[in-house]
Amino acid sequence: MKVIIPVAGAGMRLRPHTYTQPKPLIPVAGKPIICFIIDKLRASGINDFVFVLGYLGEKIRDFIEETYPDLKIEFVYQEHREGSAHAIFTARESIEDEDEIFIAFGDTIFELELEEILNCPHSCIGVKKVTDPREFGVAEIDEENKVLRMVEKPRIPKSNMAIVGIYKIREVSVLLKTIDYLIENNIRTVGEFQLTDALQLMLEKGVHFQAIPVKNWFDCGRKEVLLETNAMLLDQRDRKHSKTPDLPDFQNTIFIHPVAVGNNCDISNSIIGPHVTIGDNVSIRQSIIQNSIVGNFAALQEAVLKHSVIGSDASIRGMHLSLNIGDNTEIDFD
Repeated sequence: MKVIIPVAGAGMRLRPHTYTQPKPLIPVAGKPIICFIIDKLRASGINDFVFVLGYLGEKIRDFIEETYPDLKIEFVYQEHREGSAHAIFTARESIEDEDEIFIAFGDTIFELELEEILNCPHSCIGVKKVTDPREFGVAEIDEENKVLRMVEKPRIPKSNMAIVGIYKIREVSVLLKTIDYLIENNIRTVGEFQLTDALQLMLEKGVHFQAIPVKNWFDCGRKEVLLETNAMLLDQRDRKHSKTPDLPDFQNTIFIHPVAVGNNCDISNSIIGPHVTIGDNVSIRQSIIQNSIVGNFAALQEAVLKHSVIGSDASIRGMHLSLNIGDNTEIDFD
């Protein structure tokens, strides 16, 4: 089985971070988003990957080749970003002879029993109940989790089961034909060729899709979700290992776990945590940081941060205040 991971998006909702850093490489709970996807699939015995690159694609390619030299890897380029279905179609020469494929979008962290999908005799989609399904592809399913209909970003949803960007496709040739039909007839939703629309055409051709509920799903496309994901995964890591990871003895620094600290960091006279991820080669001095993500090679001095995402190579120096505050005064700098 081949895995297709589209990572061509520009990450518009996470700007300014994604101007220079691809969204799949943003660190969460100690490692880049894309590593959670690859590591989970490798643990299930899958080693054949196709990455669909686009915006800042060379950075992703360099990272994958350096981090996973043992994988069988192909890279294809989506020169014009025209939607999720178009991204899969870009890789058609790499998958057209496959008996089945697995698709996982490169900005989505998921928790589920992969064997349930891999061993299912039908094509599958991952689903998760959400409060507002209008922002997602939506699946209407019956009592046995058979998919009846799929709609991309419906104005009036008839289901609250969001499609979470995880798919197993057994009828690969049918998928490629339906995407080709969308492109040839310029059938777009929200201005793009959507994978959900191609899957709906497959349903109409009689293909059986089974909906597989996921335990957790994090669409790391917004700052708030990114920080929430970081906190939850750090908590899970510490519960799983029953103790916090050992950290170097940084000078006069207090860590309030859970915290993840990268390699070659220089941290002193600071309070770090809880729920903080720090990248590699970061310098932090006289600072207080909580519920935040700090990218590689960032430098922070005399900074007080919470609920923040600091990009790679960023530099922050604290603001010094001189206050003359009267009695019974309350000041909140949030």
